[in-house]
This record gives sequence, structure tokens and C-alpha cells, in this order.
Amino acid sequence: MTDPQRAIDARGRRPATERDERIAEHSAGEKQEGIPFIGAGPGDPGLLTVTGKELVEEADLVVHAGSLVNSDLLERYCADAEQVTSIGKDLEELVPLIRDAYEEGRTVVRLHSGDPAIYGAAVEQMDALEHEGVPTYIVPGVTSAFAASASLRTQLTLNGVANHVAFTRPQGKTLDPEDDHIGEFVEMGDVTTCIYLGTHAIPETMDRLLAEDHDPDTPVTVVYHASWPDEDIIEGTIETIGERVEAAGYRASAMVIIGDAARKAGYDRSYLYDGWANRSSGEADD
Repeated sequence: MTDPQRAIDARGRRPATERDERIAEHSAGEKQEGIPFIGAGPGDPGLLTVTGKELVEEADLVVHAGSLVNSDLLERYCADAEQVTSIGKDLEELVPLIRDAYEEGRTVVRLHSGDPAIYGAAVEQMDALEHEGVPTYIVPGVTSAFAASASLRTQLTLNGVANHVAFTRPQGKTLDPEDDHIGEFVEMGDVTTCIYLGTHAIPETMDRLLAEDHDPDTPVTVVYHASWPDEDIIEGTIETIGERVEAAGYRASAMVIIGDAARKAGYDRSYLYDGWANRSSGEADD
């Protein structure tokens, strides 16, 4: 009987210094033996990587993240494959499904939304499969924070505005209140805080920031369904964005960006194109 928790516990008992020997053999982007865990990107099928596209087109079975993966992508690249959603399935169901298909000689891919490295819960599946003798590897994808930044025609880091980026999520079912550090990131001032969450959590999150005495005029931009056909951008502040999102009536996932970088406000010219980087040592001495 498959016991994914046993595999996770076994991995947790290994010393942090113990290195996977395959790290030296392969790099990101290489096709490898086993099950690829592919980042499907934020929504638009064109934002799937070339390697990801090739792998899903070759697949017999695509296990995907349900409505979090654009159906247009599945229709365009996976039409000839059996498609199974992972929504509603626990590890005890998913792992045998993937393992059995692989052992039958089928070409299987696991398709995650965005990038598996950001809140993807991929490693626990990979460890469970490896424990069952099925090799796995990751194919990176485009995370929604980057798609949102592109839609806003800006950068998450801007000289003189934001030197740091925080990827985070608020307290709730999967995060205890003491592990919610959104307020700390906002307080730093030069951090672009990117919050992965459903639109339903925005008002509550902003209320907590107000209760912590953060500046109510701090800019907040919500990019709903970044890169999807129904993408929408709602701008406001810590004080106003909750009401504006509620008025829009959205209930699905959104990227919330707190900070001035989303508005391209008050940034400085970068040193990279400021002349000094192009000078030779001889010119600098003149």
C-alpha cells in the first residue's frame, strides 16, 4: 500500500547536508528520465516554456492542476493525451495513479500552475514517487508575480524604490498567524511584496495591515488572473483596495502587489546604464 507520508518523513530525517547525487548530472531545462513536474505558467499558453511544451505534447497522460491551468493550454498541447485533474485527490490517490501509469510504460507529466517552486507542493509528490522507485524532475515555469509585473509594464525591483522582493501568502488554512510576515515586509519600505492568494482574502489582509498602523495610502495593485483572457487590474491603497476588489465581484486567484514599484513611481536611473559600467580602467583614471 502506498504511504506518501512515510516517504516525506524519511526525507525529513536525512541530514540537510546530504546532497542528491543527480544535482551534478543535470541542470534545469534538460529532459531527464522519469516524471517531469512542469510549471504551466500563469495562464496564457504562450508562457509555457519550450521544454514544457515539448514534454506535454509527447505525453500519454497529463495530470494537471484543474482550473488553475488554462483549458486553452490543455486543448492546444495535450489534446491527444488522457487528462486527469489533481483537484480533489490526495497524495494517497495521486501517487499510485502516476506510478502505475509510469510502470505501464506510459509517458506521464505532472502539470502544475505557475512555477512548482512557488507554493507548488511538488516536492512531497516527488519524494513519494521516488520512494516508490519512480524518478522525477522539475521543469521551471513562469510564476504569476512575473506575469503581473509584465502586465503592469514595470519591474518588481526599481532603483531607489524597491531593492527586494518578497513572495508570500497570508495566514489562513495553510499558514498560522505567527508565520504571516506581510506586515514586516511592508514596514521595510523598499520591498515589493507579492502576495499569492484568492481575492476573497484581500479585505481581511488589508484590515490586518491597517490594524498594525501601516500607512493607509500605501499603493496596492491587484492583478486578477494575470495573463488570462479575463485579466483585470485593480489599483488602490491598503485602505481602499479591499472594497474595490469586493465591488468587482471576483472570487478566483489574484496577485496582490504592495509597494511603489507597481506604479513605477519615483525610481532612479540604474547604475548599469549610467556610464560607469562601460568605462575601461584606463578611462576611469583619466
